[in-house]
Amino acid sequence: KRDILVNALNESRLEILPCEGTYFLLVDYSAVSTLDDVEFCQWLTQEHGVAAIPLSVFCADPFPHKLIRLCFAKKESTLLAAAERLRQL
Repeated sequence: KRDILVNALNESRLEILPCEGTYFLLVDYSAVSTLDDVEFCQWLTQEHGVAAIPLSVFCADPFPHKLIRLCFAKKESTLLAAAERLRQL
């Protein structure tokens, strides 16, 4: 399922970072928005119906990077629908 989502996002402006042994993709969205990761995830959910997890919630110190996590433990149809929305960003 990871490969399904990665391949579906290949033509997006998002940068997929390498991941192994997890069911999350780590994604750099800096080419898409200047919002911080918490604001970006809220916007993404409210405006595009795609839920993501801001990486900063796992860090004690301020985290300036524009990184989010996307879970790919979903049905293929859900992954493809989310990827279609993300490609439009």
